[in-house]
Amino acid sequence: MRPSSCDTFVALPPSSKGERIIFGKNSDRPCDEVQEVVYFPARDCDAGEKVECTYIEIEQAAHTHAVILSRPAWLWGAEMGANEHQVCIGNEAVWGRESVNDEEALLGMDLVRLGLERADTAEKAVGVITDLLEKYGQGGQCLEDQCGFTYHNSFLISDRKEAWVLETSGRYWAAERVQGGHRNISNEYSIRTKIDKEHPGLREYAQMKGWWDGKSQFNFAATYSFMNTARIEDSRSRCCEGRKLLDKSSGHISAETMMDILRDKDSGINMEGMFMSTGSMVSVIPTNPFLPGVHYFTATPDPERSVFKPFIFVKHIKGQLKETSSPSYGPDDPVKKKPRFQSKPDRKHTLFTKHEVVAAIIDSNKDRGQKIVHRMRQLENEKMKAMEEILAHGVEEPDFLVDLFPRSVREELNLYSQC
Repeated sequence: MRPSSCDTFVALPPSSKGERIIFGKNSDRPCDEVQEVVYFPARDCDAGEKVECTYIEIEQAAHTHAVILSRPAWLWGAEMGANEHQVCIGNEAVWGRESVNDEEALLGMDLVRLGLERADTAEKAVGVITDLLEKYGQGGQCLEDQCGFTYHNSFLISDRKEAWVLETSGRYWAAERVQGGHRNISNEYSIRTKIDKEHPGLREYAQMKGWWDGKSQFNFAATYSFMNTARIEDSRSRCCEGRKLLDKSSGHISAETMMDILRDKDSGINMEGMFMSTGSMVSVIPTNPFLPGVHYFTATPDPERSVFKPFIFVKHIKGQLKETSSPSYGPDDPVKKKPRFQSKPDRKHTLFTKHEVVAAIIDSNKDRGQKIVHRMRQLENEKMKAMEEILAHGVEEPDFLVDLFPRSVREELNLYSQC
C-alpha cells in the first residue's frame, strides 16, 4: 500500500493571527474506518499499575493528564488530540531506509496518547515519546486488517509557546524546535540540518549502515529517507501544497484559515478515495496562560461536509462523549483476540451513522446538498463566534462548558434530522 495519509500543521506568531498557536490535522485513513472523539479525565495511578495499549502492556505513569482524542475506533491510542495543559499532538506515517517492524510493539498512535497523558509541555512530550520508543519500540499492524500495513512515525507537537517536529526511524529519532512562523509535516522526513535533539546513536548508526560518510554535513531527511523518492511523491506534493497555503495566509492564520486548509481538495490535503480524511482537528491556543484553549473536532469524514465542534477543558467534564463514542466489545473485540482481525464489528457511533446518511444526500442531490452544507457552516460559525468571546476574555461560567462538545454534537444531529 502506498503511503498516502495525513497532514499536520501548526502556525505560531508572527504567522498566526493574534498571540495564538493554531494547530490542525486531517487524519487520512481507510474510507470505511470509523473515527471517534473521546475524553479521558486526569487521574492518579497506583504504584506498579500497568496500562494496556493497542497490542502491548506497559508501565503506567504515576499521574495522567486529562485528554481529548480523535482516534480510529478499534485502537487504544489516537491520531491526534490535546491535553488539559494545551499540548497538541498529531502523528504521520513515514517510511525510509530502515525497515519497519512487523512485530507488535507501541503504535505511533499509542505514542500520541501517551505523550498527551504524560507531558505538560511540547518539549516534555518529545522526551516521553522518545523514552518509550527506546524502551518498547514501535511496530505492529496499523489497520484493522491483516494486510501488513506498518510504518515509522513522525509527530508535530505544540503548546502555548512553541512546537516540535519529532521524526523516527525504528528506535532512532531527530527533533526540531519551532519557535515562530509555521510548519507542516506529511508522509516524508522533513528535518534536515536543523536538529535540536537527537538519539545519541543516530549518526553512528547511519554511518555504520553506509548512509552517511561521517564527514559531510549531517542531513537527517537525506540520510534516512528512501533513495527512490517516487514512493513518497504524493506526500511530497501535499506537503508542498500545504506549505504554500500556510505561506499565502502568513501573518493572519486563524482557526478559519486552518479549517479551509484542511478542507482543500485540490491540494489533496482533504483526501478522497480508498484513503480519505476520516477525522479532522483544529486547536486555538492563546499564548496567554490565563486564557483557555479551544479544540475543534469533526468526528466525521470529509471536513468539507462536516462541522467542527468545540471542546474546552474545564472541571467536572463527564467521562464519555456518548454521541461520538463507538460501541465497546471488551475482551471479545477481534483486535484483542489472537489471531487478530478475524472479523470486523460495527464501530459506527451515533453521529457517524447520521452523518453517513446526510453525506449520501449531499452526494446525490446537488441543490439539496448545498443547502445542507450551508446550514452546517452556519452552525459551525455560530459556535466559533461564541468561542471567540471565550478566547478573548476567558471562561466566566465553567459549568456551562462541561457539556460544550456533546451539546454541539446534539445540535448537529438535530440539523441532520431536519434534513
